[in-house]
Amino acid sequence: MQFEPGRAVRLAIETLDIEAAALLGLKSRLNGDFSRAVQMMLDVRGRVVVMGMGKSGHIGRKISATLASTGTAAMFVHPAEASHGDLGMIKAVDVVLAISNSGESEELTAILPVLKRLGVPLIAITGGADSTLARHADATLDSSVEKEACPLNLAPTASTVAQMALGDALAVALLDARGFKAEDFARSHPGGTLGRRLLTHVADVMRKGDAIPRVRPETPFTELMREMSAKGLGASAVADADDRVLGIFTDGDLRRLVEKGIDLRGALAREVMHPQPRTVRDDALAVEAAGLMEQHRITSVLVVDSEGRLVGALNSNDLMRARVI
Repeated sequence: MQFEPGRAVRLAIETLDIEAAALLGLKSRLNGDFSRAVQMMLDVRGRVVVMGMGKSGHIGRKISATLASTGTAAMFVHPAEASHGDLGMIKAVDVVLAISNSGESEELTAILPVLKRLGVPLIAITGGADSTLARHADATLDSSVEKEACPLNLAPTASTVAQMALGDALAVALLDARGFKAEDFARSHPGGTLGRRLLTHVADVMRKGDAIPRVRPETPFTELMREMSAKGLGASAVADADDRVLGIFTDGDLRRLVEKGIDLRGALAREVMHPQPRTVRDDALAVEAAGLMEQHRITSVLVVDSEGRLVGALNSNDLMRARVI
């Protein structure tokens, strides 16, 4: 059969229409069983054990991962492996979330009596309202669809989208009930961009101690330039004997003074500094420092502690190395 680009696009549009309709159809079927399922998962003393065969199993793995990353202890157990020993991973303190479009997957239905004997609560996501799985479940979420997006109405497409959406709906309801915040999400994703942005503080990435370029207000201009060159920040703090920040002098300030033709040979730091510079607290998030730099179009910022004393310095390169920006 010859490939027809126009036909491919038409099928893609039909697929999206069918799957969108399947999602919208779920809304009218959400009832007390959904609330009951959320309560069961909130009350669980162990873990939410997600199970499913075939494509439902793939969806189950994703739902398990989503639950775990949003504050609900969860794991995936393959139904076929459960019959060969993995059932020992499931305890009475757990709750099982079983997924099956037909509700009659043999590997799944075979272990339902065992789960019942263990006293494990069962939540079902199934398109078979009168199926074996639905009859055993303590709460059933109806994932049935009018038709699959597959032209043969065989390959799981719209039905797996419906399963995935119901899993996401459970996760969202659970994280809301738990008061789960962005900071909690970041703690379970420390290696990701969000984790770095929400867990990295200025104190973690700033230059400290002798690495901070700083001079006193009476420092001669030549020494000020040596300090800037030695520390490589492109700026130097001007602070008093108590480390109170009085001002800052930057490469940009030098360029502007030179353009004006000012004789700097006998100047002192207090005469050339930019007074009352922007500062950031050392306990602030690094992303806040990045926002400050962007807002005021500066490339470096001085860091102060809770008492306003100079404790560090930071520039955009430091933030990039920390992968905050």
